[in-house]
Formats: sequence, C-alpha cells, structure tokens
Amino acid sequence: IIIIKFYNAYIMNLKTSKQLVEEAMDKIKTIEPSELKSLLEKKPDTILIDIRDVRELRKTGKIKIAKHMPRGMLEFWLDPESPYYKKDITPDKTKVLYCTSNWRSALATKAIQEMGFDNVCHIKGGFQALVDAGFEVEKID
Repeated sequence: IIIIKFYNAYIMNLKTSKQLVEEAMDKIKTIEPSELKSLLEKKPDTILIDIRDVRELRKTGKIKIAKHMPRGMLEFWLDPESPYYKKDITPDKTKVLYCTSNWRSALATKAIQEMGFDNVCHIKGGFQALVDAGFEVEKID
C-alpha cells in the first residue's frame, strides 16, 4: 500500500506533454507563415529549420529552403562548443523552427532560448501551414 501511494503521488506530480507545450508557448514567439515570408525579405540570412524525424521527411518532403536539424541533435548542432556544431548556423542568425504541427518546435524553441538564443521562433501550424502558404516542398530520399 505504501508503494502504491508513493507511485500515485509520483504520477500526480508529473507534467504532461501538453502542459510542457503550453508552458513553452507562453515563453516563445510563434509566427505565421506569412510573417516568415516578410522576415526572409528583411533578413535573407534567416534560417528555416525542420526538426522532424528523417522518416517524416521521406514521407512528406521538406520545405525546400529549410535545413534539416533533427530534434534530437538540435542543441548539439547549435552549440559552438559541441563536437557536432554546424558552423553555418551561427548564433547571430535568426532561426525559425517547424515540425509537423507545432508542438515539438515549441519545445525545441524554448530549449534553444534557454541556451541563450534570443533570435528564435517557430511556425504556427507547422509543416502543413507552410505548404498551404505556398512554400515549395522538395522530396527527400
């Protein structure tokens, strides 16, 4: 009985993924695909980052101008002190993330904000919203 009570108390203190996303949404910037178009005109070195799994990219393709940075490697690829650092994604460049909907990108945006990036946001509606806004899709093998 003691173990069950401890387990139940433990479970009751866990946050759900929905709660984590809601908390992230309160702390990050979310933009519409139309805002991305304006941003790209004003700041052409803005980097659009697709954080989806490679299997998703193979199934649906990716936005042609996007760089693929899988969610599991994002922090490592953006950290100049990491052996996985991608030198072309410098800290000064604006980064706009997207995933399938906008849940993973919300969590990822919050995570890299916590790393110290203040020039990061994500796309409301994710991949499909970008497609619907006319962003070109390329197939991935």
